[in-house]
Amino acid sequence: MPVREASPAPGAAAPAASPSAGFLLAWALFWGLQLTVELQDAWRHGDPSAWRPLLWVGSSFVMASLIAWPQWRRAWRLDAQLTRPWRWFWATLRTLPLLAPAFVTGVYALRHGVFALLGQTYRHETWPVVFGYEMLKFGMFYLLFVAVVFGIRSHAALSQARIGLEQERRLAQQAQLLQLAQQIEPHFLFNALNTIASTIHSNPDLADHLLTRLAALLRAATDLARQPETTLDEELRLLDAYAAIMCQRFADRVTLRFDIEPAARACRVPTLLLQPLLENAFRHGVERRPGPCHIRVSASRQGERLQLAVADDAGTLPPSCAMPAWGVGLSNLQQRLQARHGDAATLTLTARDGGGVQARIELPCVC
Repeated sequence: MPVREASPAPGAAAPAASPSAGFLLAWALFWGLQLTVELQDAWRHGDPSAWRPLLWVGSSFVMASLIAWPQWRRAWRLDAQLTRPWRWFWATLRTLPLLAPAFVTGVYALRHGVFALLGQTYRHETWPVVFGYEMLKFGMFYLLFVAVVFGIRSHAALSQARIGLEQERRLAQQAQLLQLAQQIEPHFLFNALNTIASTIHSNPDLADHLLTRLAALLRAATDLARQPETTLDEELRLLDAYAAIMCQRFADRVTLRFDIEPAARACRVPTLLLQPLLENAFRHGVERRPGPCHIRVSASRQGERLQLAVADDAGTLPPSCAMPAWGVGLSNLQQRLQARHGDAATLTLTARDGGGVQARIELPCVC
């Protein structure tokens, strides 16, 4: 695919400078150096005037620019051959037998014209000698020019490829996060409906109230699932809807407390981050203990890190708490954290002193 000098797609990183800008800078530096050398050579040979060196370099500059710039503008069409350098160089150099005599003819026409305007005669070697010498010089110059163009276009192609790969990586990551979020929704819905079903016959009014809260929760979850991330403040609103359903069912024996630092609320987190942790606290702690239970949800910000925890005093950990033993909710949550933050995010389960389990998440705080 040819690498055109176009604006990058939204969300993609733009190159530091366009290939044309680099080419023009190198072109200006080259001819500035050529002019400096010609001036110094003229002054060293006792010619204090500057117009002759300016004419020599200027005429060559004009003709070289008329030849090089169109070649540069057409170079992108050969980008598909960059992986086969010999084809690329052949397609670029095959016009050299035509360009060399055209360059020499144009340069000397300009010089003769300027001398004629000044009423002078431009004297030089015989034309066979001039064409032989100048065409050899132009050939060397053109080879250097082609090598520079190849280097610039190759660098531009590599930069564009890196940008494309990065964009594809981001799109794949977003697709993975959305897929994992969609896997969470039916898992959560299954458990929530089981909770409501257990109250339909024993307490129809409570079941009706719970269904109303569930409808509100699903509306919020549907809106948030369209985006892989949300603010912690919005995540807590979603969590509160789930907590209201569960706390009303176990109102006689569960106490839920939220300890949230205001500075942490603006941090962005994966959507449905805390719900699996709170669900585990109810399923493996509250539901299994007949007596009173306490659950604490906390969030704090430590510099650029966000620390979240859901702790209960009723749950227990199995002898081996490796990730393969985790349920669907925690496994999906671990995958989402890895997909979004890699090793910068951690999810751990630990036993609390005095009984209970604490689920802890630490991840970068991005606002």
